[in-house]
Amino acid sequence: MLRLSAGVHAQIVGHCLGGLPDEACGLLGGNPTASSASTCYPTRNAAASAQLYSIDGLDYAQAERDADAKGQEIIAVFHSHTHTDAYPSPTDVAQANPLFPNWHYVLVSLRDTHPVLRSYRIFGGRIEEEPVIVDGQ
Repeated sequence: MLRLSAGVHAQIVGHCLGGLPDEACGLLGGNPTASSASTCYPTRNAAASAQLYSIDGLDYAQAERDADAKGQEIIAVFHSHTHTDAYPSPTDVAQANPLFPNWHYVLVSLRDTHPVLRSYRIFGGRIEEEPVIVDGQ
């Protein structure tokens, strides 16, 4: 399960919409034990592509420093799919970092009129969807 505040949820969706026509991406900071994300770090898509994403290295380092200063950890990565479902593509699965087996992989589909946000755990090529709880909604 991944728990998001209503504000973090809005930031994720807003950043994804703002990234069109390219995929948008970012990181989430929070408490890994509680699987609770309380900070959204919108990042640049270094790939500048509508079909794939790459978190800008400088943005990643800044997010990690800020999360550490707040006593948090980076617990998730998010990105948008501009024309497909909110389900990990083969590229997403290949990019899943084996050094972070507990990360959440959040996808936002912008294919339809209303964005759809879903979260997964990806490890060893295995994809498991998990519930997303948005506090305050």
